[in-house]
Amino acid sequence: MALTGRQRPPSEHAFSPHDAVLRSAAPHVARRRFLTVTAAAALLAFSTNRPARGATAARELDAARITDDPFTLGVASGDPLPDSVLLWTRLAPQPFAEDGGLGQQRVVVYWEVALDEWFGFVEHRGVATAHPEYAHSVHVDVKGLMPDSEYYYRFRVGAWISPTGRTRTAPAAGSDADGMRLAAVACQAYQDGYYTAYRHLAQEDVDVVFHLGDYLYEYAVDSAGGARRYTDRKLPDVFNRETTTLADYRLRYALYKTDPDLQAAHARHPFVVTWDDHETENNYAGAVDEKGGPQDQFLVRRAAAYRAYWENQPLRAEQLPQGPDARLYRRLAWGSLAQFDILDTRQYRSDQAYNDRPHAPGAESDDPARTLTGDAQERWLLDGWRSSGALWKVMPQQVCFSQRKFDLAEPARVSMDAWDGYRASRARVMAGAKAAGVANWMVLTGDVHVGYAFDIKENFDDPASKTVGTEFTCTSIASGGDGTEKPSDWETYMKANPHMKYFDGRRGYVRVELGEENAQVDFRTVSGITKPGGTISTTASFVTEVGSPGLKSA
Repeated sequence: MALTGRQRPPSEHAFSPHDAVLRSAAPHVARRRFLTVTAAAALLAFSTNRPARGATAARELDAARITDDPFTLGVASGDPLPDSVLLWTRLAPQPFAEDGGLGQQRVVVYWEVALDEWFGFVEHRGVATAHPEYAHSVHVDVKGLMPDSEYYYRFRVGAWISPTGRTRTAPAAGSDADGMRLAAVACQAYQDGYYTAYRHLAQEDVDVVFHLGDYLYEYAVDSAGGARRYTDRKLPDVFNRETTTLADYRLRYALYKTDPDLQAAHARHPFVVTWDDHETENNYAGAVDEKGGPQDQFLVRRAAAYRAYWENQPLRAEQLPQGPDARLYRRLAWGSLAQFDILDTRQYRSDQAYNDRPHAPGAESDDPARTLTGDAQERWLLDGWRSSGALWKVMPQQVCFSQRKFDLAEPARVSMDAWDGYRASRARVMAGAKAAGVANWMVLTGDVHVGYAFDIKENFDDPASKTVGTEFTCTSIASGGDGTEKPSDWETYMKANPHMKYFDGRRGYVRVELGEENAQVDFRTVSGITKPGGTISTTASFVTEVGSPGLKSA
């Protein structure tokens, strides 16, 4: 896979002499839960703090003194390239403690990459440092790997050895690849139920998992884990509040990542991640929060959320936030078979029109100046299509791209948070795809907690117009509880949107097999999640043929 994006020079990560002052001031501001403009600026600067060097660096912890397993949050890998892959872990012998049980000391971590799961043939090994400034997370960009190959990896701290992870590299750039299998997942509200879908995904034979957002939810989780209704444990009160500070977000990731099914999926497959809204706050738009509060205060919260996201995901240094900003959109490729343009539709978007309520398209939502991606990301996307020779152009992103009418009456209401609320932005992207000659276009979407299959139409209001691509929403892992096969609005949506070929309201994920002649898409659905042990089945399968966009039942 080829990764493009700005390579930050080392100077941008330089240590600031003010960081120590800001570090000591930030907890006092956070405790008050009141941010003046000055305090907001201080916290914003604090959120960009980098590990110190030399005499001011954190002391090294003697690993022999770690008496509890530091790998409680599992391991992960991500963004595979032909010659490298990113390996991740985060040390937390006490995962529900604010410092993870390691205080403010740095820890030396050893890592190995092997050709076999018994580590009889170790290909690469090295040493990394888990810094307290990064919540003792470790990001190792292992280079010099063989293309199109499977590897196993693990970490060691003192006498403790992590679980073994499996990962793989992409085929060499431009090389022929007969096919690949991927899964798309999204929306995993911990308090809504068990991660049954991840348990089954860990057993799937896929090359890569794309996580399309809402990995984390900011909402409070009670002592019983919400719909999980724990009887064998009691979660600490620290989770029973909305996340707003850096410490809050870090702890919430710790809660999510202690889930064994999520750990199993990460350990089995490399993930490619992008965020949506709940990793920060519901339905935020750029620098505007859900309730339209002061932007300087929200940017402090966004900086904390973005920092914690990077710390807890298998992402390279190029994605490391600078305060409230992070370059998350990026491009990957699978030989000559597929190009993946991973979007960020939260950070740069215009505020939602009509107070973010369902509304018929109008002058406010159709203002051509409005954008969902921002100008720079939009140009990057269209330029990437023009210069690509890949057979499949796959666009993993967050919110529904295709038109989705909520009513049978006209004019019908649509979502102001999805591409329907940014129709000029969508029109520019569709025009760019047409100008670039994109023939095999597939959009992967999260957000909506249901499974949809769409034909992307040149004119959504004319069912006879040309089909230019396909879109699949992957439902949710947990958000929304058990769900139901046919939600109450099923019949209305299917009639109002003739380009919608499938609609299912249960939990699960999408599995896609890309080939040289066609792509097959399977909707994998679990029987339930509010109790552990649910089964999985394929509830629908579709095929779209190379050179002939449009969905056919498989």
